[in-house]
Amino acid sequence: MTRIAVLLAAYNGIEWLTLQVDSILRQKSVEVTIFISVDSSNDGTESMADQLFLKYPEVSLLPHGERFGGAARNFYRLIRDVDFSRFDYVAFADQDDIWLEEKMIAAHDKITTTNASAYSSNVTAFWPDGRKALINKAQKQRKYDFLFEAAGPGCSYVLKASDALELKKFAIKNWTQVNEVSLHDWLIYAWFRANNLKWIIDPASHMLYRQHSSNQFGANSGAKALVGRLSLLKNGWYRNEVKKISTLLSDKLKDIPLSLPSQGKIPFGYLMRSWSQLRRRLRDRIFLLVVVLLGIY
Repeated sequence: MTRIAVLLAAYNGIEWLTLQVDSILRQKSVEVTIFISVDSSNDGTESMADQLFLKYPEVSLLPHGERFGGAARNFYRLIRDVDFSRFDYVAFADQDDIWLEEKMIAAHDKITTTNASAYSSNVTAFWPDGRKALINKAQKQRKYDFLFEAAGPGCSYVLKASDALELKKFAIKNWTQVNEVSLHDWLIYAWFRANNLKWIIDPASHMLYRQHSSNQFGANSGAKALVGRLSLLKNGWYRNEVKKISTLLSDKLKDIPLSLPSQGKIPFGYLMRSWSQLRRRLRDRIFLLVVVLLGIY
């Protein structure tokens, strides 16, 4: 049976962790092992993880006590410390979502039939009041979209273990710089694409993506989200993340004329000429073009 290592990062998640773990263990036609890393919490999440470890043989725990200060560094720790060499795939899980039973086998089928190295999918956002909405990330991939956005929520990612082992080597070799990248899902997608490894984005949704006040990054739509994006642009966060990722992958970006390869600086003129290849969604490409023209980027 197909074996999947599920890397689950938790923090103050006692309210949702059991429900999420149960949904992962109900996956059809695959064999899952869940590796949980808990960022030091104050709500008893460590104790809940200990109980899940004792209850389910499919659950493994990384040692408690580390403080990561964000989901990305917790996931980097999981990539570094979990031995997934005996698995077929590596998947990522947030603590508060709900996986549908066919999530993993759907990913396996897509990867197999398309000869891809990695997979992500659309997800269904849901709110406490019962609302649901599809988050569509399955637009056609562009030549350089990976430098400017992720493939979608990291909780939908499934990687071939053989390629994930190379990602692990890259992360360990560049450990300090990797930990400076704020979004693990963006960096993972960029690494695969920069290494010319095929990535498939499934338009189907196989999970419920919980929305609440403590989401680090959520459904990201509407006026409030637009204001948030503008704020990130104005304070330089977005530009700096692009620079961090471009710097880490500079040896793979031979066709991009980085004016300062060691600093990942992409020239203004190149951004203007290549604007149609920088994001998947048309409105996002136009938005990026405008902010570059206005000097906000």
